[in-house]
Amino acid sequence: MEKGKSMDLAFVLGVAALLVLGGFLTYNTLIARKNQVDNAYGAVEAYLKKRHDLIPNLVEAVKRYMAHERELLERLVELRERAKEAEGKGPEEAFRLEGELSRLLAQVRLRAEAYPDLKASQNFLQLQAALTEVEDSLAAARRFYNQAVTDYNNAIEQIPGRFLAPLMGLGRKPVFTIPEEERETPDLGKLFA
Repeated sequence: MEKGKSMDLAFVLGVAALLVLGGFLTYNTLIARKNQVDNAYGAVEAYLKKRHDLIPNLVEAVKRYMAHERELLERLVELRERAKEAEGKGPEEAFRLEGELSRLLAQVRLRAEAYPDLKASQNFLQLQAALTEVEDSLAAARRFYNQAVTDYNNAIEQIPGRFLAPLMGLGRKPVFTIPEEERETPDLGKLFA
């Protein structure tokens, strides 16, 4: 009888040790995923700041040529300020404003096509190239962020993370989606009409 009790105790201790070890591993995995999301978001923020820094120069460069587009340029500057203010308030609002900012920048680029003098301006061409480079880097950072968020969201929603995440105060994070306008295929007829 004594041998049976010691085997039962060993079994219970073994299961308890596995549960504790599993808890530690799950905890560490969730923390690593959360930190990866924070790191990826920091990269996105860095590129957004670069883009925000380019906007005043772009507005100044096109202002002389695009006098009829004053409302668009004013909206661009105002939206840039709102986006900068939203940076510390969480990703949802920042992502929404950045989507609007992307849409307005695309409009500026499209409308610039109607101004041959502007398109020939060396300053505008340099700013446009810098903005394109930042936008490409931002797109890569968004992909990295979205992958990190997907991995994190999966980890907190799948077992065993599903049980530990609420105890740690961890919840779903939003992915960085592109605005609906950017998803649509451009109407080339309108562009070249």
